Formats: sequence, structure tokens, C-alpha cells
Amino acid sequence: MTTTSEKLSDQLTRQAARVSQSVFDGSRLRVVLLVDVYDGAQQQFLEAYEQLCNQVAQVPGHVSDQLCQSIENPSQWLITSEWESAPPFLTWVNSEEHVRMVQPLHSCVRDTRSLRFHIVRETGGESSAASAPRRRLQTSPRIGDGVIRHALTFTVKPGSEPEVKRILANYASPQARVDDSTRLCRTSLFMHGNRVVRAIEVRGDLLAALRHVARQPEVRAVEEAINPYLEQERDLDDQESARLFFTRAALPAVHHVTADELTEGERQALYYPARPGGGMQLAELLAQQDEAAADDPDSPVLRSTIFHRDDVVVRLIDVRPGPGGRAVLPEPGRQAALGSLLDGPPVGMDLVTDRRSPDA
Repeated sequence: MTTTSEKLSDQLTRQAARVSQSVFDGSRLRVVLLVDVYDGAQQQFLEAYEQLCNQVAQVPGHVSDQLCQSIENPSQWLITSEWESAPPFLTWVNSEEHVRMVQPLHSCVRDTRSLRFHIVRETGGESSAASAPRRRLQTSPRIGDGVIRHALTFTVKPGSEPEVKRILANYASPQARVDDSTRLCRTSLFMHGNRVVRAIEVRGDLLAALRHVARQPEVRAVEEAINPYLEQERDLDDQESARLFFTRAALPAVHHVTADELTEGERQALYYPARPGGGMQLAELLAQQDEAAADDPDSPVLRSTIFHRDDVVVRLIDVRPGPGGRAVLPEPGRQAALGSLLDGPPVGMDLVTDRRSPDA
């Protein structure tokens, strides 16, 4: 017979070892942008930044920013910004407003790299009780598994879905090894109606992996083959056209939880159409439900990742094999809680392909 204290101990042990990531911790966010500026374009870059800085200052959730230039290489710059929390930053950075704001920078920047961090501990700064709510810190660090999860989404012209599905299901897998520290672990591709979602898992450097995949001949051939069917036109030979397409296609992971890291499951994807402006709130509610489900040893969900951009919310789940894990949609009671945020019922997406690296 299992006592209440033993059950509580088991639950705490599961929580302590749980792999998870989330943008919904409520902690302040530090964004670090590493910028490589073309030689001779430093003044142009500075002027473009000052214009951008004035615009960003008006964005809800923005606290401050700082621009730094390398003392060793004047072409290298560092932009840091602080935000009240991650959700307002992600809402802005994934918006068309952001696409327009950063446009002036592209002509003077050779390369960029963006890093986002929750502030866990700090020294100095404000210490008064009045500032405490705004300066909330995480009570404990999250436990990672070394895997970065990301997704891309785009729509194709209605009526082209069967041909697009055929193209996306029949291509040679790219080389999994990117370099000594980065490799592709898994790619899962789903469709619902004319929407395509490609989820990838990478161990190492996500940006290096994405660039590696884009250079692979087999992937380039697939991208060229689906070009005529895309609702958003793109020219892969035009750097700016390709950049805009993949910027708008990015579907970041905002929450991940692993209840059982060892058990292999069946992969599914659920699409939640959000009401205009309700996507982030919907994603947060789903994240809360998944965190609660991870404490339930009888839950069919082994792992869950929630992706969000604008009004698109996708929940990628690995479920226990068998009928109990099929079509894991919200229970009637939980469906009611989601109802005010949904612009239609959540639906299961069709699996097109799910590929794993042999030694992932």
C-alpha cells in the first residue's frame, strides 16, 4: 500500500528530474544580439540602430537596451535589451511590425545571432520592495536535455495539398552531422488543410543546423519543388526574399515538458486556431495543462512541445502506444477553458514524415 507521503515523494522526484523549458516563468528576459557589420558601414549601422531604438522604446514590455562595439574588432557589435518577461518580446519579434523595423539594418549587417535568457540571479541594481514584483527571479533553474526544438510553418495554395504532401514525404534525409558539436536529431512534418508544420530537434547550434540543412542538395530540391505551390512567394536565389520567407515561417517553441524521457512514444501534432490576438494566452494555458499532466503517471502524454506565432498554436506530443494515446485532445472541461481563446476546434494534423537520426 502506497502512503500519501510516498506519493508526494514520488511526485517531487519526478518534478526535480523533469526536463522542461518555458517562456512563461514570469522572469525578466535578457536578449543578446551579436551583430557582424560590413566594413565601412559602422556609421550607417549606428544611425539605423538609433532609429530602431526609438521605435522599440514604445513596444509594451520593453524595459531598456544597450549598444556596445568591440574594442578588438570594430565590425563586431553587441545589442542587449531587457524585457519585463518573454511573452511581450516574442509577440513583438514575431510580428510584421518587427519585420518593418529591422529592414534598415539589413543593408549594413553581414550576420546576426540572437540569444534569449531568463534572468535567474543578479547582484546590485534595485533592491527596494517596491521594485520586487517587476524584478521577479526564477526560484530554481530548469533542467535541459541538450536538445533545441524549433518549427517552421507556412501555407500552400488550396487544391495543391496532395502534391505538396507527396513532395514532402519523398525526399532523401540530409546528413545528420553538422559539425563536431551539432547534429540533427529528428524532423517531423505535419499538414492540416493547406498548413504545413515542420518541427526539428537539434543537439548543438540551431542556426548552424538550419544553415546546414538549407545547403543540402536534397533539401534544396524539395524547396524548389514546392515553390510554385506556396501562398507566400519566395525566390531562394534572392537572399532577401528567402530571409523574409523563413522569418515569417518561424514557429518558436514556447514550452516543453518531458514526463518520461526513456519511453518511446507515438508522435502526434494538434493544431489550435487562436482568436486574433489570443495566441500567446492560449499557448500559456496549454502549457499550464501540460505541466499538470506531467505530474500524472497515468497521463498518455510522455512529452509535449508547444509552438506559437501570432494566431497559430501547435502542440507536438509523444504519447504512449495504444488506443489510450490516440487523438489526445482536451477533455470537455478543459475544452471549455480554451473556448474563449479558440477560433475553431483543435484538430489532429496528418503526419507526413517523421525521421530520426540513427544515433540521436
